[in-house]
Amino acid sequence: MNWLTQIVEISLMNLRNIPQRLGPSLVIVIGIAGVVAVLVALFAMAEGFRQTLANTGSPDRAIVLRSGANDELSSFFDREQGLVVMQAPGVKRDAQGEPLASPERYLLTKLVNRKNNEPSNVPVRGVDPTAFTLRPQLKIVEGRMFTRGTREVIVGRSTSGQFANAGVGDRVPVRDGDWPVVGIFETGGDVHESEIWIDRGVIDGVLRGTFITTVAVQLDSQQAFDGFKAALANDPRVKIDVKRQDEYYAAQSEATGAFIRTLGTVVAVIMGIGAIFAALNTMYSAVAARTTEIGTLRAIGFGGMPVVTSVLLEGIVLALIGGIAGGSIAYVLFNGFTVSTLNFQTFSQVAFAFKVTPPLLVQGLVWAIIIGLVGGLFPAFRAARMPVTSALRAL
Repeated sequence: MNWLTQIVEISLMNLRNIPQRLGPSLVIVIGIAGVVAVLVALFAMAEGFRQTLANTGSPDRAIVLRSGANDELSSFFDREQGLVVMQAPGVKRDAQGEPLASPERYLLTKLVNRKNNEPSNVPVRGVDPTAFTLRPQLKIVEGRMFTRGTREVIVGRSTSGQFANAGVGDRVPVRDGDWPVVGIFETGGDVHESEIWIDRGVIDGVLRGTFITTVAVQLDSQQAFDGFKAALANDPRVKIDVKRQDEYYAAQSEATGAFIRTLGTVVAVIMGIGAIFAALNTMYSAVAARTTEIGTLRAIGFGGMPVVTSVLLEGIVLALIGGIAGGSIAYVLFNGFTVSTLNFQTFSQVAFAFKVTPPLLVQGLVWAIIIGLVGGLFPAFRAARMPVTSALRAL
């Protein structure tokens, strides 16, 4: 009997006997399922945050900030510079010849989070009518659009769901008092759904200033970006930074996403160590209970390598069952689950949904297999190195 046939025979025998060791086997399965569920859930949180910001931009649009500013909150420049940006070559124009560019004002206000009853920073965006042309995905899903020239606001769907008193008919603090909410909008699940939108002219009057924080620009094409950027870089009237809109928002997710992924890895490693010890203990017990069986197999000609492989395969099978269970739990409980977290770039809350993707589920299964391999390795070698005479003496 060759070694491959021996591996198949012993492995099938071990797997058929798993129901007889159901209790110890469940220890491995449950432990690994917990590790995988936590890992996939935390990584799904990071992926959901990343996708929310990455899906906000478009490669044929640009965002213009003050030179040296890393985000909209730290950027500002005057209206004259904004006009220079809007008239730069490469900016697309509408049927009337007007530039498709939106000068905007970005600030923060505080709303009370429904889940912890604590105040959190929420972005407020002052916009002109062109902002809606640049973002055709924005749809009013409840109530109506704010009336220009009035202290009315529309609130993103995510903000309305995550924060108290942010629905139609409520009033939210912006500046110089509470402003009525007249509508709820959606933008396809991107970061703008975590914002409050108001008329820029009104907030300029309230704050007694006409500076802007950013200009969002629709370009003639993706290829027009380099020329647009070069023209502004060579213009002495402005000191600004130009970025592709999709790249800007993707960069906004890096710090928070990296923190969540690091946290998830650390937690998974700690839990994984516990699962490995549980697997070691269970597999050692299984080997000890089958001492006579292993000795008999060795005595009738089965080699040490088939014994090692069969024990490892048993550990991997149990680990895969645990990994599948953990991934399923993460998908059922967390996929699409909406939360809000702090964006470290702007120190404001961003609402987003967990995204349990196929690559994350595969990653969870890889972790499960690694835990199963490590947990079964030493017991497997112990079984293979067990002296035949000692094993048979246990009869």
